[in-house]
Amino acid sequence: MSSSISFLDQVHRMFDKAAAHTSHEEGLLKQIRICNSVYHMEFPLVRDDGSIKVVKAWRSEHSHHKLPTKGGIRFAMAVNEDEVAALATLMTFKCAIVNVPFGGAKGGIQVDRKEFSEAEIERITRRYTYELFSKNFIGPGIDVPAPDYGSGPKEMAWIVDTYRSLTNDPLTALGCVTGKPIAQGGVRGRTEATGRGTYFGIKEAVSFADDMESRGLTTGIEGKTIIVQGLGNVGYHAAKFIQEGGGIIVGLAEYEGAIYDENGLDVDAVVAHRKETGSILDFPGATNLAQSSDALEMPCDILIPAALEGVITSENAARIKAKIIGEAANGPVTADADAILLEKGVLIIPDVYLNAGGVTVSYFEWLKNLSHVRFGRMSKRFEQASNERIVKALADSMGATISEEEMMQVTKGADELDLVNSGLEETMATAYHEIRDVAIEKKTDFRTAAFIVAINKVAVSYSEMGIFP
Repeated sequence: MSSSISFLDQVHRMFDKAAAHTSHEEGLLKQIRICNSVYHMEFPLVRDDGSIKVVKAWRSEHSHHKLPTKGGIRFAMAVNEDEVAALATLMTFKCAIVNVPFGGAKGGIQVDRKEFSEAEIERITRRYTYELFSKNFIGPGIDVPAPDYGSGPKEMAWIVDTYRSLTNDPLTALGCVTGKPIAQGGVRGRTEATGRGTYFGIKEAVSFADDMESRGLTTGIEGKTIIVQGLGNVGYHAAKFIQEGGGIIVGLAEYEGAIYDENGLDVDAVVAHRKETGSILDFPGATNLAQSSDALEMPCDILIPAALEGVITSENAARIKAKIIGEAANGPVTADADAILLEKGVLIIPDVYLNAGGVTVSYFEWLKNLSHVRFGRMSKRFEQASNERIVKALADSMGATISEEEMMQVTKGADELDLVNSGLEETMATAYHEIRDVAIEKKTDFRTAAFIVAINKVAVSYSEMGIFP
C-alpha cells in the first residue's frame, strides 16, 4: 500500500466514506469499525539442525456479530499485526456482502517458507494450531481458518489433525478449518473458487447495458480484452474461466515481467511455457514487457490485478487504459488511485465483493462438515430419474429418438461440484445486484456501495442481538 498510510488506515478510510451515507448511531459505527480481538503469539521452533528459531504469529478476529469468525492464514515475512487486522476487517464486510453468516478473521505466521523444510513448516503449523486452541481462537463454532498466501490444503490437513487430537468434540472437528483436501473433508471446487467467483462477478457486471454503454462497451464477456496481473491460484483460474467464457486474454503479468498480444494469449499454453522455461517471457507471438507493472497500463477493456496490494497508485492511475478494473487481489487500488480512476469513469469492481468466492465455497465446506453429507448424495439419482421421464415423454410426443449417451448428458443429476458452482454463481450475482442498487440509490461508486451494504447488514445483526437499539 501507500508508504504514507497503512493498510488498516486505508480500510478505515473506505469504511468512513461509506458510513457517512448511513444513519446509524456513532457508537454502533465505532463498534462495527474496530477489530475486536488480536492474539499475538511467539513460540520456539526446534529446527532440523537442532537450533531454535522464535516464530512470530497473529490471529485477528474483527467482529463477533456472527459466529464463527472466518479467515485465512498467511505464511509470509511481510505479515504484521496491521495487515491481519486490516484483512480481518475486510473479511467481516466480505462475508456480509455475500450473505455468508461469519464474522471476519485473519491469521499470519511471519516466516519465509523458502527458508524452512517441509517438516519445519509442519511443526510451525501444528504449534500455531495448539496456540490458537489454548486461547479459544479456533473451533467450528468459534473461529474457522482457511488457506491464504503461502498455505494450502496440506497445512489445513495438519491443522484439523492437531485440533482433533485436542478437542473433546471430535464429531464436529472437521469444521474447525476449511480448504482441506477432499479426502479430509474438503469440498470440490474450493481450489478454484476465488478465481471462479471473480469470473462470475465480472460476468454479472458486464451484463448491465447502461453501465457498459456509458463506457463505450457492449454487454457480455465475449470479445472483451482482458489483462490479468498474477498467475497464482486466483489469477490463473480467473483468466482461465474468463477465456472459456469468450473473453480475450491480451496480457499476463508475473513477478519476472509481463507479456502482451492484442490477438490473445492461451492461458494454459502460457502456464506450460512458464513451467518449461521458468518464465512467462518470450512466449511465442507475444511482446515482452520489462516490468510486471507495465502490463497495468496496456490497452484493454478489463484489468484484473490478482496478485499484490497497492499496485495501482496515484502515480500510475492516470495512465490506466482499462474501462473496468476487477479487484481479484486484496487492496490492489489505493484510496488516492481510487479517486483518480473514478474521475475518469472507470468501473471498479471492489475486492471486498469480487474475491469473496473463496469464503463462499468455504462456507459450503463448513456446512458439509457439520452435516456429514456430501452435496448431491441424496438428490442426484432422484433428479436424474425425474429428468429421464421428462425427456422420454418429450421425445415420444415428437417421435424423436435419443441415444443413451445423449440421454445421460441431458438428464445427469447435479453432483457436488455442480451444486457448489451453482451456489457460488447465485451468491455472486445476488450480491452484485444489491451493491449496484445501493450505488444507484446513494449516487456513489461501487466500492462505497459495497461497504454500505456490509455496514447495514452488520448493524442489523447487532440490533438483533439486543446490543444496540
